[in-house]
This record gives sequence, structure tokens and C-alpha cells, in this order.
Amino acid sequence: MHGFSYSSLIPPNLFILLAMIGLLLAWRWRRTGLVLGTTAMAGIYLASMPIVSILLMRAVDSLAGTVPVLSSPVPAGAIVVLAAEYRHSSRPDGADIVGPVTLDRLAEAAREQRRTGLPVLVSGGWLDYAHDSLADIMAETLETDFRVPVKWRENRSRTTYEDALYSAEILRRAGVPSALVVTDPWHMARALWSFYAVGYPVVAAPLPYRQPLHLALASFLPQVPALQGSNIALHELIGLAWYELRSHANR
Repeated sequence: MHGFSYSSLIPPNLFILLAMIGLLLAWRWRRTGLVLGTTAMAGIYLASMPIVSILLMRAVDSLAGTVPVLSSPVPAGAIVVLAAEYRHSSRPDGADIVGPVTLDRLAEAAREQRRTGLPVLVSGGWLDYAHDSLADIMAETLETDFRVPVKWRENRSRTTYEDALYSAEILRRAGVPSALVVTDPWHMARALWSFYAVGYPVVAAPLPYRQPLHLALASFLPQVPALQGSNIALHELIGLAWYELRSHANR
């Protein structure tokens, strides 16, 4: 849907919307508006606390270890790197570039490729207003900046599930029985779930980082980066729950 994303209804974005609704209601129904606004502001404060954000991210990271995966009798024969976002060029004739999250994934894919020598598949379709598919943008970065060849480009997907669906189709046609999947730790659970759902064996190859947890006064004070981290974690939790719900509904 153009101009709207369901991400706008995922906390903490939802809390901001509820706070505004509560403020408007308070002009007519004071108690109802104050209760709604206070609840929403409490949610925003919690989500913007670094300690809450880090704990949410760690909870999402740990889900990857609980998601079932299909085993393969042979080692992985390819590397699949999943797209995240891109940066639109400010020049009319300029090329779009990968965003920082996608760039981190490409750097890890390049390390895996040099370590294993496996061929690379980049997965990412066309997003609104992009000049090229995410797969094409990623391939350009890998080949130009990292000097890593890209063998396959999956450029139809718009969701993590479609990443898995269309990537699996390409790899099956190429005779590749299983693959390494490169993405962020917080995204890995949904990625593994999707490959399992389409019946393709994969091995997780997450980015090797974890945000440290420091118990200090600043950990309990609101910060914008923490708010962003909470949004990512809640997006993944709700997204995984939605995938599960749709899966059960279609059985």
C-alpha cells in the first residue's frame, strides 16, 4: 500500500499515536483521554530505555535458536544474503545505494564468501521509489566495493517470506541443496522460519555482534537509539507471530 506501512502501528510508533488520541480525547472526555495518554507515554518511556531495548533485542536474537530448520545431508552450497534497506540518491540521475543495515550484511557475506569460496545470492525486490531492485543495488556494492562476485539475483521479494520462497526456487534450479543465510541476529528467527516454511535447508550465519548491557543510570533514561532498537525488536516479534498465525490459518 503506497504511503502507508503497518510499521506505523507497531510500538513504540503506536504509543505516539495513542498519546495524540488521548490528548484529543481529553478535551471532551478528560478521564478517558488522560488514562490513554498516560498509558501511551509510559509505553514510550519504557521503549526508549536502553536496558529495555537491549533486553528486547536479546530476546529476539535468542528466538533463532528455537526455530526449526531442515537438515541437509551435504554442506551448504551457496550464501544467501537478505536485504534490509537502501538510500535514495539525491541526484535525479544518481544511483541508489545500500543502507547501513544492508551494508553490514554485505560485509559479513563477503567475509563468508572469502572463507568458504561459496557462490553468493543476493535477495531483495523493488521498493517504492527505488530506481533498481535491492538485489541489483546489493550486487553492485558487493562486486564494486568488496570485489565479491554475485552469481544470482533474486529481485522479486518484498517480504522475508518471499526472500526465502524465491531464493529457494533459484537455488533448487541451480542444483544447490542448502545454503548459508546471512542477516542480522534480530532478523534471523524470521528468516529461518521462512526457509523452513518453504522447505529449504539453511544454516544460520548471523552478523557476529551483540550490544553490551551496562547497568548505569543512563540505562534507565530515555534515548532515541534505544527507541529505534525497541521498534526493531517489536517489529520482529510481531512479524514472527503474524507469520505463525497465517501459517496455522492456512492449514
